[in-house]
Amino acid sequence: MAKRLGPDVPDSFAAYRATRRAGTLTLEVFGMPTALRERPKPFLLPEFCKGCGRCIDTCAKHCIEPGDEIDPRTGLIPVTLNLEACNGCGLCFDACPEPYGLRPQPESEFELQDPEKLFGARAAAVRPRPVPIPPQAVPLPPVAPLVLKGNYASAIGALLAGCRHVFGYPITPSTEGAELMAKLLPKLDGVFLQAVSEVATVNMMYGCGGAGLPCMTFTSSPGFSLMLEGISYMVGAEVPGVFVNVMRGGPGLGNIGPEQADVKLACRGLGHGNTHAIVLAPSTPQEMLDLTRLAFELSFRYRNPVVIAADGYLGQMTGKVVLPDTMVQPGLPDWAVFGDVAHRGNLINSIFLDEKDLEAHNVHLNEKYRRMEAEQRADLFACGDASTLVVAFGTPARMAKGAVEELRREGMRVGLFRPLTLWPFPIAALKSFLPNVKRILVVEASNGQLEDELRLALSKAGVAPPPIESVRHFGGVLPQLAEIATAVRAHSEVAA
Repeated sequence: MAKRLGPDVPDSFAAYRATRRAGTLTLEVFGMPTALRERPKPFLLPEFCKGCGRCIDTCAKHCIEPGDEIDPRTGLIPVTLNLEACNGCGLCFDACPEPYGLRPQPESEFELQDPEKLFGARAAAVRPRPVPIPPQAVPLPPVAPLVLKGNYASAIGALLAGCRHVFGYPITPSTEGAELMAKLLPKLDGVFLQAVSEVATVNMMYGCGGAGLPCMTFTSSPGFSLMLEGISYMVGAEVPGVFVNVMRGGPGLGNIGPEQADVKLACRGLGHGNTHAIVLAPSTPQEMLDLTRLAFELSFRYRNPVVIAADGYLGQMTGKVVLPDTMVQPGLPDWAVFGDVAHRGNLINSIFLDEKDLEAHNVHLNEKYRRMEAEQRADLFACGDASTLVVAFGTPARMAKGAVEELRREGMRVGLFRPLTLWPFPIAALKSFLPNVKRILVVEASNGQLEDELRLALSKAGVAPPPIESVRHFGGVLPQLAEIATAVRAHSEVAA
């Protein structure tokens, strides 16, 4: 039914428009007088405006113009408003990409709100939780031992762990793992996607892991550095994923030789914020396979990324590999954002605008990190009666083991302590026989990064260590058996 203006409203449209701007109009609708409130005009919060100009393009009355003064709070130039001709159409509100840049309310009534809470509980949140589908072990037929290089062994381990989604960007000396996955996954109804960069890679893993699917990447030191921001997002959003970092020489582009200088990144620097991840340290192709399988299990157990810290030699060297008796058929966790009706109520998120909410989330993460500390793993060789203890991981641990065997034949009580988890550092195993140790020799291809983890673990455990010495190399040069043995003998000669 048509509406007509009430008797108090001027007849001419020009007068009507002027009166409308002045305040409230009265319309008679179905014979009933009805008040029409003034449509709100915009006001600007300069600290939220980036000066993008989208509101300028949408304003038919040309009430918004580019600004000419920098806001000292942001370093950006917000727009300016001249609302004399504004008709309150509201198009500028819709155009503003910042949710609080242009607002229809008076500034005095504005209060910053968390978007997660702004519109109340999501309708999907009241639905019944989906039922988790647990992974299953599938028997494998007997297979003769294989001779594989480390990168291939890790790829096979991922396939046996149920991984069918691999994202990556080629970088020596890790590329062979991705190449093998690119050949095999299409035959297994899987996906290998070469991203445009390492930054894109980690964000693809965020999406895939958030869907509850096992996923991984192969990378090397410079590429791993580029992934750290995304890893922090995955830690914050509790998204699983496996990162095989085949470390190479640095800093900068360095070279493609082996190094162990990413320990500080993996153990103490996984992006911004309060982040930790289990860091596994293989030293043989067999362990590349076994620890990669374990990495997927741990990643889903704790809903957290897991890092495999290999090195350039380990990725390229070949060795005998025995396949396990079973492989994993992955399930689907109840928390996954899988895209179906059952999981529609789930949310993967690492944004908490309220400080108390973010603190509570960090308290939750810290409790999870404490549970992760139970995953300490170490390999002990001739440590029971050792008075001199060699500590090493990765390829240098192979040289160290040869040195220990040689020194044992000479009658020296030397043992090798090899951490299989760099974080959490296996301090519990070390404490069990440390009272008999008179000296520790840390062998590594970095400038004390392994030693730093050792000292920090000892300090937190309240253990005063014996004297700690080191054998270190850098830039693709690895410690050798002879110099490790010489370092141990030199101390024994001084003691004698």
